[in-house]
Amino acid sequence: MIKHGFPIVAFVISVANGPAAWAQESPAAAEAASNGPPQGPPSGAAGGRPASVFDGDWVTVGVGVGMGPTYDGSDDYRVSPAPVLQGRIAGVRLVARPAGLAADIIPDGDGRISYSFGPTFRLRSDRASDIDDDVVELAGELDRAFELGFSSGIGISQVFKRGDNLGLELDVRWDVAGAHKGRVIEPGIAYFTPINRGMIGIFNIGAQFVDDDFADYYYSVSAEQSMASGLAPFQAEGGLNSIGANALLIIDLDGNLANGGLSAVVIGGYSRLQGDAADTPYTSERGSANQLFGALGIAYTF
Repeated sequence: MIKHGFPIVAFVISVANGPAAWAQESPAAAEAASNGPPQGPPSGAAGGRPASVFDGDWVTVGVGVGMGPTYDGSDDYRVSPAPVLQGRIAGVRLVARPAGLAADIIPDGDGRISYSFGPTFRLRSDRASDIDDDVVELAGELDRAFELGFSSGIGISQVFKRGDNLGLELDVRWDVAGAHKGRVIEPGIAYFTPINRGMIGIFNIGAQFVDDDFADYYYSVSAEQSMASGLAPFQAEGGLNSIGANALLIIDLDGNLANGGLSAVVIGGYSRLQGDAADTPYTSERGSANQLFGALGIAYTF
């Protein structure tokens, strides 16, 4: 899913089945992905399949640094911690979300088509503290929102080659903390592909739709806010809020993703605010509709 304007960056590896599915492919699939000579299964393999850290339960944890706008529509950027969390525990798959997490409670199947569904949450801290723009700061800080909802998706493997996966995803969340009191809908398309035995690429495009309550809370300029900041009054309505794309690269440091251990993670992306999110004075006069983000990190899988 495409995320933007977040103070804490999370690496998103959310294509259905993801690296675990590729690591459990046959040796022929890995060889085809790397275009290298046949390597054969490593010691301990059974049934013609490589032994893999992704057999059964597994967890990836890590940390890095990310850079992104201080809030949606800001042209001020901030470097922040970038946590990494991903895994499968007791059959439940955990997937990182920006400032949040999603869980897939549907067991993985053995076919080309897989499904995902489960709860998801996000903590949204836009303009809740440390507003760098002096004029926007005069309009006042906002409360943090805690968004709770569901994530669902469908994945199709072996679309272009062995080991790849094309995923369609949908996140729907509602604020349950009483901040914006609205709803967020985030559809997305993601493509996962092995580059070689030690490297994976993930590419995402997506959008965000918000309702009137969300838009009013973050993008409207009330009479009081206008008087305090000097910005023109503005009444925002919901609709398409943003569109964007990102790319993520996972590089195993010993050249073999299947055995876990240390890996480097690199992510970069761009999104553009749409509609009233772009037209609000907070963006059009004091910020930018163009939002860039990136992160570098190190992770360990066990």
